[in-house]
Amino acid sequence: MGPLQHVPEAGAIARYEHDVHERIENFNDPRQEWRRLFSELLGTFFLVLVAAGAGMMNAAFPDSISRSAAVVAPALMVMAIILFMGKVGGAHLNPAVSIAFALRGDFPWRRVPGYIVVQLVGATLAALFLHAVLRVSSQHGSNYPAHGFSGGAALWMEIILTMGLVSVILGTASGAQNVGILGAFGVGGYIALAGLWASPLSGASMNPARTFGPDLVATNFTDLWVYAVGPIVGAVLAVGVAYLLRGRGGDRNAVAAAEGTLVVDVENSRPS
Repeated sequence: MGPLQHVPEAGAIARYEHDVHERIENFNDPRQEWRRLFSELLGTFFLVLVAAGAGMMNAAFPDSISRSAAVVAPALMVMAIILFMGKVGGAHLNPAVSIAFALRGDFPWRRVPGYIVVQLVGATLAALFLHAVLRVSSQHGSNYPAHGFSGGAALWMEIILTMGLVSVILGTASGAQNVGILGAFGVGGYIALAGLWASPLSGASMNPARTFGPDLVATNFTDLWVYAVGPIVGAVLAVGVAYLLRGRGGDRNAVAAAEGTLVVDVENSRPS
């Protein structure tokens, strides 16, 4: 007898709610945690590969990558990652996003450290790969305040940009919106739009891991504080905005979006 046959025939809504609840329970199965951590590592690796790769490629091959291409490429990569493995672990790809989901009540705090660690590892591996292949410093792929502008100006820009990004992520994940897979286009579209107009000042990082990886490989941490503090403060503000707009978090749709809905091999991995 299949799992849905245990549900009284109360219509499509009851079946849908049961399916979401079962997927959340599957997420809590610790035997599946390695898959989610691996998906975060792999996803962040590909994101930073493209985001840092544009600047490093331009250093290796001068004037080969335009600014527009450099900011749109990571947005397209994020869309692809969400679409192809967002259901495995939520496709956070960003410590600020993991913290925001936890503050919102959509993601358990006990899982946040693991997610952040693998995000930082994935970003570092991408920077190491680019450095080895292109033979240029990874500082060309990092983010810095524009010449003539202070770290404070870049900090404020990162705060505002990240508040907008995380607001889009939380909004598209909520039960109030529930746009499903279309959330990937909303998130990717926002990243591209923010980069197109704001990257000249701060680089439009909006992601501590994206800047940490190249900085670690280049051993240059001069402005890392801007790109660590700014996105986290922006994410906290976005959680406040989400509360004002929609009240408390933790609804089933948002939890499923934040945690992932992996069901592969759950039944097969249970002892008979």
